[in-house]
Amino acid sequence: MDVSTCLKSLLLAIRQYRNNKSAINASQLQKHIEEVCGLKCGGVLFSGQVLPSECLSGLMEVAGDPNTNHTLTGTIISLLAQFASDGEAKEALHSSYNFTGTLAAIIHCNRTTPEEPLVLQCLNVLQRLTYNVRTLHCVSHVHELISFLMQHVQSSNDDTVKACLGLMANLCRHDTSVQSHIKSQSNVKAFYRALINFLGHNCLTVVVFALSILSSLTLNEEVGQKLFNAKNIHQTFQLIFNITVNGDGTLTRNYAVDLLVDLLKNPKIADYLTKYKHLSVCLSEVLGLLHSKDPDTASKVMELLVSLCSVPVLRKLVCETVLRPPAPRIQLGTRKGVQARGSEPSLALVHWVTSPLDGPEQCYMQALSLLIELFEEAIDSSLCSSAQSFVELLLQEVLVLLHSPDSTEGDHSLKKHCLRAGRVVDLLLVLCGDDALRMLVSQRLSPEVCVSQVELLLSYCQDLAGSTCTTSNYQLSQLCSEVVLKTLELMSHLKQQMPDMETSFYRILQDQRMVTPLSLALTSNCRENVQVALRILFEAAPLPDFPSVILGDSIAANNAYRQRDGELSSRSSSACDDVSFAGKSFSMMHAEPSGSAYHSIDSLIKKLRNGVELQEKVKDVHMSEVIDVYEQKLSALACKESRLQDLLEAKALALSQADRLIAQYRCQRAQAEAEARKLASLLKDTERRKEDLQTELNDQLLEVERLKSDSQQLLEHNGRLQAVADQHQELKGTYNQLLSRYDKGEGMLKELQAAHISLTQQAEGMKKINEGLQLQQERTLAEMAEREQQIKGLKLDVLEKDRNITGLQNELKRQEEQIHEMEENISILRKELNKTEQARKDSSIKASSLELQKSQLEAKVEKMEGDLSKHTQMIAMIHSLSSGKLKDVTANLSL
Repeated sequence: MDVSTCLKSLLLAIRQYRNNKSAINASQLQKHIEEVCGLKCGGVLFSGQVLPSECLSGLMEVAGDPNTNHTLTGTIISLLAQFASDGEAKEALHSSYNFTGTLAAIIHCNRTTPEEPLVLQCLNVLQRLTYNVRTLHCVSHVHELISFLMQHVQSSNDDTVKACLGLMANLCRHDTSVQSHIKSQSNVKAFYRALINFLGHNCLTVVVFALSILSSLTLNEEVGQKLFNAKNIHQTFQLIFNITVNGDGTLTRNYAVDLLVDLLKNPKIADYLTKYKHLSVCLSEVLGLLHSKDPDTASKVMELLVSLCSVPVLRKLVCETVLRPPAPRIQLGTRKGVQARGSEPSLALVHWVTSPLDGPEQCYMQALSLLIELFEEAIDSSLCSSAQSFVELLLQEVLVLLHSPDSTEGDHSLKKHCLRAGRVVDLLLVLCGDDALRMLVSQRLSPEVCVSQVELLLSYCQDLAGSTCTTSNYQLSQLCSEVVLKTLELMSHLKQQMPDMETSFYRILQDQRMVTPLSLALTSNCRENVQVALRILFEAAPLPDFPSVILGDSIAANNAYRQRDGELSSRSSSACDDVSFAGKSFSMMHAEPSGSAYHSIDSLIKKLRNGVELQEKVKDVHMSEVIDVYEQKLSALACKESRLQDLLEAKALALSQADRLIAQYRCQRAQAEAEARKLASLLKDTERRKEDLQTELNDQLLEVERLKSDSQQLLEHNGRLQAVADQHQELKGTYNQLLSRYDKGEGMLKELQAAHISLTQQAEGMKKINEGLQLQQERTLAEMAEREQQIKGLKLDVLEKDRNITGLQNELKRQEEQIHEMEENISILRKELNKTEQARKDSSIKASSLELQKSQLEAKVEKMEGDLSKHTQMIAMIHSLSSGKLKDVTANLSL
């Protein structure tokens, strides 16, 4: 079964159930809802067509009916909860179909039974639906929902507490009306105490929710200043970084990052974070999460880093941490190498930038925003030169993203391509702010890429201008125009380095299709778009073939369209206010009055006549330019016709929703009558109580008069006491001065006494030392006299031993002469060897005995020389003791 058939069957089942709320019709409707759940038809349901819109409106009505079975209501909520994470479907549920108000009404109807699974289901879906989305003030039952959440944050069910805190954190964030309503409640102090108690909870998710609510409500109040002061904020930083790095689930990490982003908007807390001692370590761990394979985690981390870059000191630290390490090069054509390399966060950023176009949009957009912040800081600081290798790698990967997408993929793919290409061009414009980096960009970027990009987007703008003028087409045309102008600005920066780029740049400026981007940008309410358009126009105006006349007509037409759109919006908003008074809020287009369509047709006819008059006035205009003017007029008429058709369809939807409003109004009227009767009884009780209070008030007035006279007497007595107190204060000051002088004098006296005692002890010690030195000197003199006697005796021994040595030396010489004579005799008497053999033996015996005597004499001489050296050392020692007295003796000994 196709989607269209399923939706028709679903619409028929919804109508049957509304006419007859029987169990059979309820089961039949639930069956059709389950069939739609299995088809995954989110794109068709939220396409804005009549059939899906009727189905969604009917489902809202059935779910919001208090008499609907809880099982059927839960099935409807489960179906719609599938689309609560999709951006466009989430926005449609929130604004066009008032799903938030429907869920709040269901919770309000079941407020007496908060433990019901349906209530918890509604709370969980509301938490997902309101995350990062501001709740409209006219949503029904939002105040009752806030009261329910404040009452049940202390529930015994942990799941209910977690859902209530998460939803409250979403509602409070960036919504001053909700914050003011909470602060005006009577139980707000108890609510604050409960939130502060949750800070010690064992579940980190609950702690983060509580901190987020407290930061939204009390950051600029006394409670918040005490809670987020210098002593406690470092623990909060550590908690947030621990949750971000270690993780307690993706939901907790998202809320922790959002909390830190909100806290950084406070200058005082941002200054505290710059002084946080563990910031560098935490930042390195956070950057490590960029290597995660989960795109939601990576995009949230990059959102945190972009927020840190809003603080100048932190921006410099992030830039140094990411860009300072040199990024390794990879080979050409190996884009997978970016993912395979190691732990450098810069490579992880390149990986997320180059993720597929059909992937998570927030991921690559945040990565490009972070790179823009980092390179702006790098160009302003000294890190630009060290980041050139990374820029080469980045350009190699990023320039591929500018290639034109496939034209068959549809407008959704084109929108994603324009968003990413616009951010890539912003990055290249930042890189062109430095001469060296601009040279790298000019070397890597080819003019053909820019020209093909501009040609593609201009052709899309032309096609969108000629097609049905819907809101989505207008937004897509404006987005394409912004990318075209940014690309032209990039070509303007690079035209000096690339001659081919200059030729292509001026050729594109003279193209008549440039009228649409320039007129849209010049009439835009965005300051940056206007400034870019003016810079492009400044270079295009002097060119000979620039279509200035057509540009002026297009700007005038855009201004008239914006003026008319503003009038229609004001009327629609007044109609929306009337509808919200009845109890529901609808989209502004649903409240368009029927007469406005005819009025807009009349205005279009007047504009056509004005165009004819303009043609008569401008006679010197080329025929081609006149034809272009009328093409613009005809496209504007087609656009208006399509808008009128949309308004008629919206009117039909508004009528069907008005029936639902009437039924709800009747129910609310019955409730209001019951409350009015109750208020009447309360009024009577109040009147009786007022009379009693009036009598009490008269008694209190008399008591006040008496108290006034008593207070006057007390004031006079207080004046006298004040004079006495002044005198006492003066005397007390004089006493304190004298007491301080006394204390100073006493301290000086103690210091002098201590100095005297110490000097006395030192004098006694010096006396004892002097006496000891005198005794030592006397002993030294006596020892010196004894040493002199010993030296004299030793001197005599030395002289005697010298004489013995000379005698021995003479005897030795004589013996040597005898040996010489004997050798001569031996040589002469060799022939008589046989005869004198006995004599030779005797001579040899004598010779050996003489040698023995010689060796003995040498040993005695060595011994005497040793004794002599000892005596010399003793003499030197005695000389050192007696200093000058033994100089003559030492001189003699040395001689």
